[in-house]
Amino acid sequence: MTASPLDWYAARAAGIVAYLLLTVVVLIGLTLSGQLRRRDWPRFAVTDVHRFGGLLVAVFVSIHVLTIALDSYTPFSLSQLLVPLRSDYRPLWTALGIVAAELLVALAVTNALRTRIPYLWWRRIHILNVVVWGAATVHGIGAGTDSRSVWMVLTYIVAVSSVLAGIVWRTARRRLAPRAVGGLAGAAGLLGIAAVLALAATPHSSAAHPGTVAPATRFTDSFGGSLTRIDGAAGSMLSVLGRGTGTRAVLLRIDLVTSDGQSISGTALQLEDITSGSICTGTISSVNAGGFAGACRFTDGSSRAVSGVWRLSAGQLSGSLSVEA
Repeated sequence: MTASPLDWYAARAAGIVAYLLLTVVVLIGLTLSGQLRRRDWPRFAVTDVHRFGGLLVAVFVSIHVLTIALDSYTPFSLSQLLVPLRSDYRPLWTALGIVAAELLVALAVTNALRTRIPYLWWRRIHILNVVVWGAATVHGIGAGTDSRSVWMVLTYIVAVSSVLAGIVWRTARRRLAPRAVGGLAGAAGLLGIAAVLALAATPHSSAAHPGTVAPATRFTDSFGGSLTRIDGAAGSMLSVLGRGTGTRAVLLRIDLVTSDGQSISGTALQLEDITSGSICTGTISSVNAGGFAGACRFTDGSSRAVSGVWRLSAGQLSGSLSVEA
């Protein structure tokens, strides 16, 4: 395993891209099953895009899982990656992602055996794509560290409202008048918006984890981590990835951006309570070879002062982490 920030960014990016591709694949599947045709876009071309999109989903899901397995920032064992509810990290939301990935593998197998199984069976099994998409949606909102950012919420709103409207159109287009179908599809889209907003506002903790607690108001604990540097054309980024090593199950991430290697032009701080799933984001006010100080805010509006004392040896950090209201 590694603690490179590239793994963390790659895992997030691959998961988001996989979800967007899966949404497009589901929408194309709904249009194909609903016999929607365009003269300038023949059916065989749409089918090819649908199949190729499915392959891309599998590729990016594999990258998502692999980079999570490699990243020691939120370490997962093999059993925690394969067996639902084994992980301590947002267990219910993570379990839904595991179920979605494993169903995706099962669907890939049935697609490979398509010529050997009855078409009606294959078509009914293929409906599980919508189940996979639904599980992936809830997994992303519940387990994703970006799920409450405005741009990600808008992404989920567009995806969920589009798919729900498409499902209504697919199931009702032959039973109801076009105007009634349009009204029901619009209502389904609005329901999707409401569902995303409600789920995004729900605490990320889960009843599946009996140790769930509210974020602590004040604590001091030992922690360990790593310091890495990524150089780019416009400057460099120093990243600290740390984890509580005592009684507090917390994750710490600090990003420092420098354009000249001397002065700091931007900072970011993220503190996460693993048991509750609460995330506190903010900035660093001071940092040096012996430690740092900063402040962050939870989504409920409460703020925390965060500071740490550390020792650096061969790129590895060890020390203590303090959080105060």
